[in-house]
Amino acid sequence: MTDTSLQAIAEWDHATWKSFAAELTVDGRNVIDGERRDALDGSVIDSVDPTTGRIVGRIAGSGASDVDAAVATARATHRRGDWSRLPPRERAAVLFRWADLVETNAAELCALDTVEMGRPISDMVQYDLPEVVTTIRFFAEAIDKITGTTTATDPAVLHYTLRQPYGVVAAISPWNYPLLMATWKFTPALAAGNCVILKPAEQAALSALRMADLFLEAGGPPGAFAALAGLGEHAGRALGLHAGVDKITFTGSTEVGKELLVSAGNSNMKEVALECGGKSPQLFFADLDDLDTAVDSAIDGIFDNMGEVCNAGSRLLVDVAIHDEFCERFAERAAGRYVPGDPLDPATRCGPLVDQESCARVTEHIATAARQGARSIFAEVMPGGLRDGAFVAPIAYADVDPSMTIARDEIFGPVAAIIPFSSEREAIDLANDSEYGLAAGIWTSDLDRAHRCVRDLEAGTIWVNTFNDGDMTQPFGGWKQSGNSRDKCIESLIEYTQEKSAWFSLGESAS
Repeated sequence: MTDTSLQAIAEWDHATWKSFAAELTVDGRNVIDGERRDALDGSVIDSVDPTTGRIVGRIAGSGASDVDAAVATARATHRRGDWSRLPPRERAAVLFRWADLVETNAAELCALDTVEMGRPISDMVQYDLPEVVTTIRFFAEAIDKITGTTTATDPAVLHYTLRQPYGVVAAISPWNYPLLMATWKFTPALAAGNCVILKPAEQAALSALRMADLFLEAGGPPGAFAALAGLGEHAGRALGLHAGVDKITFTGSTEVGKELLVSAGNSNMKEVALECGGKSPQLFFADLDDLDTAVDSAIDGIFDNMGEVCNAGSRLLVDVAIHDEFCERFAERAAGRYVPGDPLDPATRCGPLVDQESCARVTEHIATAARQGARSIFAEVMPGGLRDGAFVAPIAYADVDPSMTIARDEIFGPVAAIIPFSSEREAIDLANDSEYGLAAGIWTSDLDRAHRCVRDLEAGTIWVNTFNDGDMTQPFGGWKQSGNSRDKCIESLIEYTQEKSAWFSLGESAS
């Protein structure tokens, strides 16, 4: 088991992954100024495997004093220009070496996310790790493509603009795609020349801490990238209030996003970039080309990653003309597709939820749906032997009224709500009847209708005749209470810079 590269682990079986995970070396200490450090007050937090309930390890329980230390180091590093003034191609070279190290250490990074939050190992190997590598290389390639401008003005004047890093950026990342979502945050911030302090979610922090180690190994300056483990209400809040932080980038709940906006206003008016909750609709019109393909996309759109996806297609709006057939095919085609099981088994597509608290919350939503009159059309059978884990079997409901809880709340679990509509206008109105606006899907063979829906749907990311597809050129982010920024794409790199205008008076012309 000496080769743990991304290419090699694609062939590993269940037994190999279990053996590898059992031997993982876990270090939950912070990374500050190039060193592993305990929390200054000695606090620790148990990291629990949601599959078994066993303790994987302990992470630092960082607080305000640890944040102070990380910010002081980052600010000093920025002022010295150790990272921000490194020539662009040299910064890029560090990122390229970093991506290579991620590929080399792929097994460890994949296993850490799987044992901490239950992400199926096959998804880590086939999707998350390759996308992490792609993200780092994409922004490495883009570093020297961001330029300022000169403007046409009076001949006696020279005017140009610069794009420069903010300075210190705090990145607060979620637990549902622990490594990938964190990478979407810290990589463009680093590529732009900022020093970054990463605060991963306490439920799944270990892979993020290892990424800070690998950045140093790639040749990154010690103070350019820190990683702090800890609770959001302690470390996260301290970052939001810290006057030495120039920008916060956050992915997580709308509630916490609002708190960060308040913290920014109560401190130094730092920039706040938010990607928050979602309740994404998919609109299935009767004229769609292939019902089976559409149904498969509906199933994957809500059950993938156990429904713990901010843009999960949890509201399935279906034309009454195909509603009954849609429900029948959904039940037929979903059966056996996302059976709960050990996420270290490459055959498993549905692991546990992140913790028992999430399990209880989603279970209560399911009970509420039944009480409110929703009709279950599909419920996956829960296998035996999983009682110690935070497992919830996928379920889908029809006869859902738009006022029901499962049609309005972000459940963050494998629960689908099927809602009928009678016209295009009704479908759009139903889709927009939400505080969220992260993503949407449209299924139709009518090109005019597709364009009208794209125009009228209140969402930041819209797919047509597909769902949850895309690449690094695609801006990802929401409208309304789903956020105000974009991840991936060149635009996200630009968002980690600020513009400076320089105006020169050239004086009188030479005679």
